[in-house]
Amino acid sequence: MNPARMTWRDVLRVGLAGLRARPTRALLSALGIAIGIATMVAVIGISSSSEADLLRRLDRLGTNLLTVKPGDTLFGEDAELPEKAPAMVARIGPVTAVGATGSVEATVRRTDRIPASVTGGIAVQAATEDLPRTLGVGMRNGTWLNAANSRHPGVVLGAEAARRLGVERPGTQVWLGGRWFTVLGVLGTAELAPEIDRSALVGWEAAKRYLGFEGHPTTIYERSADDAVEDVRAVLAATVNPENPQEVEVSRPSDALAAKAAAAGAFTGLLLGLGAVALLVGGVGVANTMVVSVLERRREIGLRRALGATRGQVRTQFLAESLLLSGLGGAAGVLLGAAVTVAFAVYRGWPPVVPPWAPGGALAATVAIGVVAGLYPAVRAARLAPTVALAAV
Repeated sequence: MNPARMTWRDVLRVGLAGLRARPTRALLSALGIAIGIATMVAVIGISSSSEADLLRRLDRLGTNLLTVKPGDTLFGEDAELPEKAPAMVARIGPVTAVGATGSVEATVRRTDRIPASVTGGIAVQAATEDLPRTLGVGMRNGTWLNAANSRHPGVVLGAEAARRLGVERPGTQVWLGGRWFTVLGVLGTAELAPEIDRSALVGWEAAKRYLGFEGHPTTIYERSADDAVEDVRAVLAATVNPENPQEVEVSRPSDALAAKAAAAGAFTGLLLGLGAVALLVGGVGVANTMVVSVLERRREIGLRRALGATRGQVRTQFLAESLLLSGLGGAAGVLLGAAVTVAFAVYRGWPPVVPPWAPGGALAATVAIGVVAGLYPAVRAARLAPTVALAAV
């Protein structure tokens, strides 16, 4: 006589019956799987959301900004850029905008009563009139340096410099280089040039007249057509300093953002490893639950065998329980991880992104965990002889 075959509905029914018989134990075992899956989905989602925000920022800021700075001479001394370097860069065909700053040996303080040693970490720099346009930075308050005011003792503060000085209103005076300068305005945040945020910027001619500035730029910023960035980059050093191009350093600020994303990716890998460990612990919990379940249900197994159930059917029953247990935990983990991703992204102002492969991979991992965790208990249950199982107390 051939034993009756179990349909998938029968397998699902007996699997759910086993879980309903011990709901607390099943819940705790599924919780371990849920925590591991939620950790992995949240880590992937938060990382993807951060990357999407970075790409959005790069699209807005552009990746065509290059900076030129002096390097070192052959003797290891600090090199200088020629005074006419900004004008020489502007002559390069694809270049659309050029701005420059020059370091000034001066300090800026809120009043002359503050000791000279208390600088607040604010640098004083001479700046050209095209600097904001080149950097893509607008004014938060007031006006920028222009032909009318750049020769006089006026200063524009970077966003962070204004915060440290406690100055927001144009017309306020600050003590700069041993004399009073009038605040003309406050710049917005310069995301691609954070050094500007911490600077007090004075006109090029005013820096020469009042602060002893010699006229050598320390940083040149230039923008060019997107498709010509690499070509411009290749000729910048020789254009800025034809005699000693090796003393010129050229960089792209957007590369720093990309490096930051790469570092975040490495940290993401570490967190994924921790999530995998949590998932492994959850799988061990499921395996433990199934082993205990086999030991406690020996009479049930013996009765089923005595009534005609085959070893394969008993094995399928316990595998189904293990898969259902890990699957429920995995589904809960995916939902929890997605919710954490959305909440964190909204809090940080990022676009919430959960890659479709993340929940799919998570559910596939739970199926694998369920099979591995339930295989030994299922085989052990199938090997129980009906007489031995029915004789067990």
